[in-house]
Amino acid sequence: MLSDVEIKRRVEERSLVIEPFEPWCLNPAGYDARSIIDLEVKPLSYELIATLERFELPLDIVGFIYLRSSLAREGLIGSFAVIDPGFKGNLTLAVFNASKSTIQVKQGERIVQVVFHELTGRASKGYAGKYQDSVGIVPSKRVKSEGA
Repeated sequence: MLSDVEIKRRVEERSLVIEPFEPWCLNPAGYDARSIIDLEVKPLSYELIATLERFELPLDIVGFIYLRSSLAREGLIGSFAVIDPGFKGNLTLAVFNASKSTIQVKQGERIVQVVFHELTGRASKGYAGKYQDSVGIVPSKRVKSEGA
């Protein structure tokens, strides 16, 4: 797992891209990514939200996304994926409000912590899926079968 010192070093040498990078979002074992928009998540409803930051991961780094505990304590549940080596773009996240109250997320508010792990070796190829170079909130691109 990369420490704050290692994340900062990699960002400075451009072997890991986080843009815009804010030092105050760096924490001992990760980086707090912020919301790209103001969002209101009504009780028992689902929304998509994206990070303000654009990430570019090298072939020797994988990222894991965790919801900030303050939001979880209010009733927000997140469904997050792995950030594959070679991924480039904003992160789109699915959140569900399991509480009885509306949850407000402000633009620029820290919403998730991204934790980076160094692979034991470089991946043979980088991410090349349909969400590569994502900008903003990107809905599902899953192909649905007929009649579904």
